[in-house]
Amino acid sequence: MSSAHQSLSSLPKDLPNAGPYQFGIVVAEWNSEITDALLAGAQDALTLAGALADKITIINVPGSFELTAGASLLLPTEKFDAVICLGCVIQGETRHFDFICQAVALGLTELTIKYNKPVIFGVLTTNTLDQAKERAGGKYGNKGFEAGITAIKMAALFS
Repeated sequence: MSSAHQSLSSLPKDLPNAGPYQFGIVVAEWNSEITDALLAGAQDALTLAGALADKITIINVPGSFELTAGASLLLPTEKFDAVICLGCVIQGETRHFDFICQAVALGLTELTIKYNKPVIFGVLTTNTLDQAKERAGGKYGNKGFEAGITAIKMAALFS
């Protein structure tokens, strides 16, 4: 999903119809200014591609570290075709950033393998708040929107 110096926040022409699929979205409350914008972007992508509002379930978790736990609540139900995890971790003065980012990436990957369902990594890992804003509706588009597109593509691939 990386997009150096470009915005990918538009629907690709070959995107499958999202209508048949059920989506879960897990959103971190920490850095809510950013994660709320990512959520809006993901919802826009899903609905613009045909997903019905009643086929999108949203749950909140305290922070990005808890995204894995939130996704693990949704996946065992076998109701969801893809789960999008949205968060924002901003580099600080300690190594906390490294531990959180690594744990979340590994945890979400393990859930994809365990449940054979796509779990989308929509977590911004930036050096500054300004960089996060640029990726949550700013000059680099909305990475939540891109996560929504990824979820649709992966749901179609897994079906």
